[in-house]
Amino acid sequence: MVSKKLPKDTLAEQLLELALKSGAEVAEVYQSRSLSRPVFFEANRLKQLETNQSEGTALRLWCNGSPGLAVAYGNVEPQAIVERALALSQLNQPEDVELGSNFQPAYPDLGAEVPVEKLVEWGKETIALIRDIYPEVLCNGDWECDVETTRLVNSKGLDCYYTDTTLSCYISAEWVRGDDFLNVSDGETERGNLQPNKLAHQILQRLAWAQENVSLKSGRSSVLFTSKAADMLWGTIQAALNGKRVLEKASPWAERIGKQVVSPSLTLYQDPEAGPYSCPFDDEGTPTQPLVFIENGVLQNFYCDRTTGKQLKIPSTGNGFRPGLGSYPTPGLFNFLLQPGSGTLQELIQQLDDGLIVDQMLGGGSGISGDFSINVDLGYRVKNGQVIGRVKDTMVAGNVYTALKQLVKLGGDADWNGSCYTPSLIVEGLSTTGKNN
Repeated sequence: MVSKKLPKDTLAEQLLELALKSGAEVAEVYQSRSLSRPVFFEANRLKQLETNQSEGTALRLWCNGSPGLAVAYGNVEPQAIVERALALSQLNQPEDVELGSNFQPAYPDLGAEVPVEKLVEWGKETIALIRDIYPEVLCNGDWECDVETTRLVNSKGLDCYYTDTTLSCYISAEWVRGDDFLNVSDGETERGNLQPNKLAHQILQRLAWAQENVSLKSGRSSVLFTSKAADMLWGTIQAALNGKRVLEKASPWAERIGKQVVSPSLTLYQDPEAGPYSCPFDDEGTPTQPLVFIENGVLQNFYCDRTTGKQLKIPSTGNGFRPGLGSYPTPGLFNFLLQPGSGTLQELIQQLDDGLIVDQMLGGGSGISGDFSINVDLGYRVKNGQVIGRVKDTMVAGNVYTALKQLVKLGGDADWNGSCYTPSLIVEGLSTTGKNN
């Protein structure tokens, strides 16, 4: 496959040599190639097959102490990209060079490819399982195998690369009942194998809960965030743990190392070898590492890149990532895990006397302030430990930091939602606003 030829490519070496000959003191080349073969389903049927291939190269250099970054896609003219990077460096202020050196590992490939025929089979199986119970439902979705190779090489001796193969799927089930429209969606990202039975079961459970529409009283309430919805809470926590936000004094936890910041039930960490978002090195070539951010509610560490770490007077934690090919490395996360509690989703529901389940929401997260007010796209009311129906026109408001101090129960049903591995959880004291039928 084309992506696997990247480590043997000589383009990076050509760019480094040209950059140094043209006056740069040091230079770095970041290359990424990907090949994906998605299959799409629409209205319960296979719609189309695609093959998408992309290739990008970023050259970063320092000339007279000032950095310049140039990016090219597809075929690259080495002299042109070097000249662009040098020209841009003349517009920037000098800054310290933060490059790794003498680090030349060849990492094993992560994941395994799956043929298109298997993706089609998984898609048809998932849709069939859903429509066997709800034949009136329309299913749309896509299943994809993506192979991406990353290489980072610089003039100080660093040369590292790896190939990452991930499988992903997304499916939505649309159910029209007169004037009532319901859309239930879910997805999965794994390496090596996807699970149609698991995905279909999750969709079917939500459809079963939505048989009836019910009202929800306004006021303070216990709220159960499913693992899919809980990701909204963790976006705020990830921002608060960002070393750059600490330097800017934007994080409320900037001076809280060693202090209790959330419920003692919570332990949050990253793991370079966990799940489909494992990663051997960051975009600065620093090896990624296991790192506990919060242990039993106590703040332990922030994450940072080389530049931020230097300002914080700590080593890089291996979290220097580029938001895009044309961006400089900045503190970022490759995965984020919560240590699960105990109990299935059903067992958590049984603990609610009168509460709300939030499964899908409209709008973004709360930002680093922690304050949020979300519209519930898909939610259910619970009474006496039983789901009694779907709620509509409902909002939930509160503060993430406060809510995580008022954690009632952490489930044992952890699952990957994007690069976040989180279980369902119950928090109390959130404000709910519902429309009475």
